[in-house]
Amino acid sequence: MPTRGKEREAQAERQTARKPPTAGRQHGKPTPIVPPSNVQSRALMAVIAIMAFLACLTLGAVSMVRATATSWQGGISREVTIQIKPAEGRDMNQALLTARDVALQFVGTIDGQVVDEAATERLLEPWLGTGLDFDELPVPRLVIVTIDENNPPDFSAMAEALQGAVPGAYLDDHRAWVNRLSAMADATTTIGASIMALVFSAMVLTVVFATRGALSGSRDIVEVLHFVGAEGSFVARQFQNHFLNVALKGAFLGGGMACLFFVAARFWQSRFLATPGADQATALFGTISIGWGAYAGILLTIVIIAALTTLTARLTVIRTIREIDRIRSDPARTDTL
Repeated sequence: MPTRGKEREAQAERQTARKPPTAGRQHGKPTPIVPPSNVQSRALMAVIAIMAFLACLTLGAVSMVRATATSWQGGISREVTIQIKPAEGRDMNQALLTARDVALQFVGTIDGQVVDEAATERLLEPWLGTGLDFDELPVPRLVIVTIDENNPPDFSAMAEALQGAVPGAYLDDHRAWVNRLSAMADATTTIGASIMALVFSAMVLTVVFATRGALSGSRDIVEVLHFVGAEGSFVARQFQNHFLNVALKGAFLGGGMACLFFVAARFWQSRFLATPGADQATALFGTISIGWGAYAGILLTIVIIAALTTLTARLTVIRTIREIDRIRSDPARTDTL
């Protein structure tokens, strides 16, 4: 009987030795190495929320600009314009009809529409006012030809045919505008990606300093745990779980604020659609709304921020523990972390 009692005590001691050491206990649960809530954690959560808001705002803005540019490109690439200037002795209406008929002879054209005098007057009304006399003013007239985007016509041959049928007719295929819009969309994407890279870099540096600050506050506990046999991965897991919790709260807060911003902007635009300010904003940026793809991108950004914060905290802790080992293995060193 005494022998069995000693065996049970020895087995209990071995099981206790296998358990990872903890910093202490509170209400029957292990006390975390990093305090779950303190001033540093709240400050870091605020910083991550701001970074997430800026990153998600940039992502939504780039998505909105690209969608607007794509819409403009689609509208421009579906049409070409024939411009005919007035000339002495020219029957303008007959010249417009002739130009339309010549354009529609080419494969790849779908429809042609002559812009009449009333529509032309509406186009020029902001600059020249109403009541224009087209017999007195040398105002060019337009023919809008709808083309097949997948099978466009030969624009060079069409321009030559128009010059032969209606001297002075000018064909505008809008390619210059399409190229400019493509360049603008690419530049916007590059700028947005650069801003997001800067935001992520600043966030990583902030997490590094916050992690080292938390390690400094718990340095004695970390050294004791590591000395009695706790592996670096165990200590790093305690810190990464803490920073993951902080990062998720901050990232969701910042991402939610960005979503609310776009919803509020869309509501403002729809509410004040007839005002000059809303009209100018619509002319510059189009409809202030983002699609489900952008919202999915915001959610992905939140996940990336949380993962990046967790990984940064883990790598910082492991690097710090290795530095502790190097300091302890060299008695001649007197520096501290």
